[in-house]
Amino acid sequence: MKKVFAPGCALMIYKPELGRKVLDFLNSDLGKIDEYLVCCRHEPTLDKRTQIINTCAGCDKRYRELYEGVTTISLWEVLAESKTFSFPDYKGKEMAILDACPTRHQERVHNAVRVLLKRMNIIVLEPEKTRTKGTCCGDSFYGVLPLEQVKDKMKKRAGEMPATDVVVYCVSCSKSIYIGGKKPRYLVDLLFGEDTIPGTFEPDEWHGQINDFINEH
Repeated sequence: MKKVFAPGCALMIYKPELGRKVLDFLNSDLGKIDEYLVCCRHEPTLDKRTQIINTCAGCDKRYRELYEGVTTISLWEVLAESKTFSFPDYKGKEMAILDACPTRHQERVHNAVRVLLKRMNIIVLEPEKTRTKGTCCGDSFYGVLPLEQVKDKMKKRAGEMPATDVVVYCVSCSKSIYIGGKKPRYLVDLLFGEDTIPGTFEPDEWHGQINDFINEH
């Protein structure tokens, strides 16, 4: 089975160098893996029976549900089984966790993410609404509700987090948590010992960047 790595639009906008670090590791661990930059909102230009390694919860859902002939697996599942990845040690730091909406019913993803956090010596503080009962960070309401109401949703969800540091595995979730007044810790950043930076976080500007990337790829 051929495997490709799809870093996803959001990661390539946020920190493309992190996407390259992931690809370098996959190449060293699994053999030759091609990078796949066609957005998941477009029909895949891949051979049948290709497996797409994803970092984006939206990609995971679209590749899983919309397209015949390809399969997908999250990077988190791949790394949870890895014997060679060098996990940083966060020395028992407590962090809350926000599960991404598109993975709400994907316990394989929830479990893999928590395996990675354990391997990084992070103590996870679960919010009341978590895993299959988790609720949206607020970003899904963009374009549906007025902007200030969207931000209110983000602040409400961030306020439900039982720690200042909040692990996210969706870049858009990181923007919401930042707007909500908490400190996002994006999982790819954590894996490579990097800080999560807000970057472009205002919803109009952020979604504009995503739409431009989608149209170009």
